[in-house]
Amino acid sequence: MKRNDNPMLKKIKYLDLSIVIPIFNEVESIPYLIKNLTTVLNESKMSYEIICIDDGSSDGSVNVLRELTEIYTELKAVILRRNYGQTPAMAAGFAQAQGKIIVTLDGDLQNDPADIPLLISKLEEGYDLVSGWRYRRQDDTLTRLLPSKIANQLIGWVTGVRIHDYGCSLKAYRAELIADMNLYGELHRFLPALAYIEGAKITELPVQHHARLYGKSKYGLSRTFRVLMDLLTIVFMKKFLTKPMYVFGGVGLGGISLGLALGIYLTIVKLFFGQNIGQRPLLILAVLLFLTGVQLFSLGILAEIVMRTYHESQQRPIYRVREVIERNKHE
Repeated sequence: MKRNDNPMLKKIKYLDLSIVIPIFNEVESIPYLIKNLTTVLNESKMSYEIICIDDGSSDGSVNVLRELTEIYTELKAVILRRNYGQTPAMAAGFAQAQGKIIVTLDGDLQNDPADIPLLISKLEEGYDLVSGWRYRRQDDTLTRLLPSKIANQLIGWVTGVRIHDYGCSLKAYRAELIADMNLYGELHRFLPALAYIEGAKITELPVQHHARLYGKSKYGLSRTFRVLMDLLTIVFMKKFLTKPMYVFGGVGLGGISLGLALGIYLTIVKLFFGQNIGQRPLLILAVLLFLTGVQLFSLGILAEIVMRTYHESQQRPIYRVREVIERNKHE
């Protein structure tokens, strides 16, 4: 898809603010969240909408959202066909958003809606993205904090975008920035890095963080591997997306050089020392492992590029919407 063909760019932004909230099994939290949000946003005097994306919940969250759309005219519920993950859910919300500013937050009541005006105020200082920083986290268990700290340090070091809390969902974006980014995989946590690639001006702001009242966390150590894989994707996008020959050509040239050096060495051993070079399994194993590693890594990167090209050229989203529920505002 050409950048100018992005449907986000063609939308007329007639609202000041869009709140995008991925929902997965948060049936107890949703009513309190919507109530708190509307209280804060009504005081701000901004025109707004609240978009809740149900990502395949099985606990009755859809029914609660359906009921709440009859009460709150600003609420829209986007129901996905199954559980796709947080990144596709956020992409579905972004596609529906009509606000000039887009704010994302979690649906578990741990983010505080009272921080939203602060993020917007900071954004209006000239930034394109303001990321929340949970400087006093209330889920301070080892399985949450240790992977988070390691990931934040690693992502900042690799991408060059050094913020304290990549994992905080509470963020404020300019809509035109979101229109320039396409989300795949688990890239929602890397939005500041993706924005940096697009030339965005980024900052962070300390925000409140509350203990979870209902349900249980959906995060854990199992996501560490996926974070690392997506981080490799970000590194490639940042440095080599428009010049892949720098990667593949360099690795290929290294392989050719190594193979040539080994060939010369084996030729010398055979011709000048009379040794048998056909019975060296260790050398064969080393060469096989090296070539297999290069092929697999190259295949992964090429598959990533092909996947992105397919989705963007066909304008096929990475999610499927079952229905969109909202109250007719003209009733």
